[in-house]
Parts: sequence; structure tokens; C-alpha cells
Amino acid sequence: MKRFIRAAIFFVGLLVVWEGLYLAHIWSPVLVPSPLSVGRYLWGAALDGTLGSATVVTLRRLLYGYAFGLAIGLPLGFLTAHFRVLKDTIGLLALGLQTLPSVCWVPLALLWFGQTESAMFFVVVMGTIWSVIIATEDGVRNIPPIYARAARTMGSRGLHTWVKVILPGALPYIVGGMKQGWAFAWRSLMAAEIYVTILSGFGLGFLMNNGRELNAMDQVIGIMLVLLVIGLLADKILFAPWERMLRRRWGTAK
Repeated sequence: MKRFIRAAIFFVGLLVVWEGLYLAHIWSPVLVPSPLSVGRYLWGAALDGTLGSATVVTLRRLLYGYAFGLAIGLPLGFLTAHFRVLKDTIGLLALGLQTLPSVCWVPLALLWFGQTESAMFFVVVMGTIWSVIIATEDGVRNIPPIYARAARTMGSRGLHTWVKVILPGALPYIVGGMKQGWAFAWRSLMAAEIYVTILSGFGLGFLMNNGRELNAMDQVIGIMLVLLVIGLLADKILFAPWERMLRRRWGTAK
């Protein structure tokens, strides 16, 4: 409860500072609207269904691409950790492509798939898969070898060792990679929606880009706040429970 109160006070303070800067006319109201103006836009967009529809479309795209990226990245991460030839090939490729900014995939996706949902799906997958591969491989390789040897002395072999020993030991790294992959996928999708959904559909990125074209900064900032809230909720709902469980299991919880 104390953490919630501290966070609430902090964000209310930010709103007060924002309103104070607006009233001081340091910037043009066109460039930096007031919090009330942004709130009115969000309220209106929520009432007419625009905000809800765009959020559903964006989250659907994100979840499909992210799930597909996990389905590919996790097995490849285990394989690259187990086979040296894959580490020297796929592992090296993943390391290089992870450093590539997510927006770089958008022109390639447009050339390959055109202004379609497939282009956005491709960009989200590319934003997810490489960090998951690297984190999974690092997690497996950082497990102390004594764990596997101890399991073998107790009769564990093959798949049983991987499921009961290696996977639990690598789980903190894997969850960290999944969290990072989610962040990269989220950024990739926003880049794709800004450039692609102009012709192919609706979404939060489309609303942000539309606000930019109309010089409606209340719309741009409002959508940015929505993205911020979704990111915080995703962390609290999807990843925070895993992290708490792992801290308790490894004895690092406070």
C-alpha cells in the first residue's frame, strides 16, 4: 500500500508540474497542451469507442507476434546452448540482429509483404525472437555443471534432465529475455503501425500518427500515455508474478 501511495503522489506531482509549466506559457499550447486537454481527448476517444477499438487491434497484433516469436526463440535458445555449431551460427546471428533497431525491419517488411497485417506480424516477431534466443542460451550456459552431474547420479537422463534441472535453472534468464522481447516487440509494433496501418488498418500507432498529421498534440500525448499504462500493466500482470516467484525460490525476496 505504501508503494502505491508513493507512486500516486509522484505521478500527481508530475501532473501538477506539467500544468504549472503550461500555465507559465514556457511553450506554445499547440506544442505542449495542458493535462486537462489531454484528458478531454482520452475521455472523448473512450466514449466514442475509438480508443478501445484501437487498443484491442494493437494488443491482438502484439500478442500474436510475441507468442510466435517465443515459440521459435525458446527452442532455438536451448538448441544453440546445446550444440556448438548452432552457437557459432544462429547464436552469432541473433547477437548481431538484436542490436539492429526495431524500426529497421519496417522497410524490409513493407517490401516483402506490402501494406498488410503480415508486415506488422513479421516486424513484431523480429523484435521478439533474438533477445529470447540470447537470454535462453545464456541461461542454460550459466547453470553450474554440478547440477546436471548431480541429477545424472540420481538417475536423471535426457529430457528429464532438461525439464527438471536445466529449465528451472535457466528460468530467471528466460523470464528476463521474455521481458526484454516484449519491450522490443512493443517498440517494433509501434514503428510498424505508424508507417503501415495508414493503409492496412487501425491501431494506437495509427492514432498517434494521425494526431501528428493534424497537429493535435493532445492526441499524440494521450496515446503516449495509453502506451505507457499498457506497458506498466503488462509488466505487473505478465512478468512481475514470475519474478516474485523466482525471487522466493532462489531466496532473494525481501
